[in-house]
Amino acid sequence: MFKKIFLGAIAIVVVGLVLFFAIDGSAKKDDTYKTHEVTKGSIIDKALAVGKIEPKLEISVKSKISGIVSKVFVDVGDHVEVGDPLMDVAPDPTPIEFAEAKRQVEIYQVGYDNAKREMDRSKSLMEKDLGSRQDYESRMAACEEANLRLKLATEKLALIESGKTTIADIEVDNIIKSPISGMVLSRLVEEGDPVVPLTSYQAGTELLTLAKMDELVFRGNVDEIDVGKLYVGMEAEIEIGAISGDKLIGVLVEISPKAHKEEGSTLFEVEITIKDMGSLILRAGYSANADIIITRKEEILLIPERLLTMEDSVASVEMEDSLGVVTSVEVKTGLSDGISIEIAEGLSEGDLLVERPPREITAD
Repeated sequence: MFKKIFLGAIAIVVVGLVLFFAIDGSAKKDDTYKTHEVTKGSIIDKALAVGKIEPKLEISVKSKISGIVSKVFVDVGDHVEVGDPLMDVAPDPTPIEFAEAKRQVEIYQVGYDNAKREMDRSKSLMEKDLGSRQDYESRMAACEEANLRLKLATEKLALIESGKTTIADIEVDNIIKSPISGMVLSRLVEEGDPVVPLTSYQAGTELLTLAKMDELVFRGNVDEIDVGKLYVGMEAEIEIGAISGDKLIGVLVEISPKAHKEEGSTLFEVEITIKDMGSLILRAGYSANADIIITRKEEILLIPERLLTMEDSVASVEMEDSLGVVTSVEVKTGLSDGISIEIAEGLSEGDLLVERPPREITAD
């Protein structure tokens, strides 16, 4: 009798333990998911452009005469106005160039003197009725032509010797002057450096770069996936890596009609003007990112996009009701930024959505 009671007690304990662990295990299993409340917020669909801050107008200053930099009047960071002197380029002709120019003047001087004597003799004969007026006019034209050749050779010699001359009442000198009002961004030569002139067949030596720093723009690249959504006039938010916490507002003003390849990607260049720099001090070359706003929605229902399940083009989520019962609910979605997604129909603010834990991958 005692043995039966003892075995019965053990059986009751075993059954109780099995039921306890079974119930406890199922409860723990149910407690493994998390819930997220449906809330209202804003969402922005945007295209990312990666680039840098650049001056709207930036030019390279070059010399039209060859020589040696004898004096530099400006330094990097200086502000200049139109016509301000930048550099003095002293002529540095080779001995052959100087000799040729010098002898050219002497040759044309002899030609002019001969032409003038012929003209004077023809004029004297015409006044004595011993020569024709036609001959005199021909001699006079030849004298004027010889005089022009002499002037040209003289001006060329003056440029080679001193870098200064006057041509048609216009003073030409070797002082390089600023063509714009702006800031000196870079100086590429020093005193004593040789200068190759800018001509129709050679690029010439770059002396300085000037830019208008009060007219800065963002220039960057947009992926081909997003460029079809863009149009001129769209608003953009510009974030500069070197200046944390501040965003500049800009307007998209240019989209390149032609793509270019960069590291295997197809990109299009865009330009964004900066509306207002405020008190920020910007420098040319700052790395920056621009978010070009395609669509912006405020006060809409949002859920994490990872909670969405797609099956046969139908979107659904799992929702927990007030009794803790989990059901699948079909929803209609709207705008997405890749993290959050708009819920157009199917849910209300405050609903609790279920997030299941990721499935564990087990080896067979």
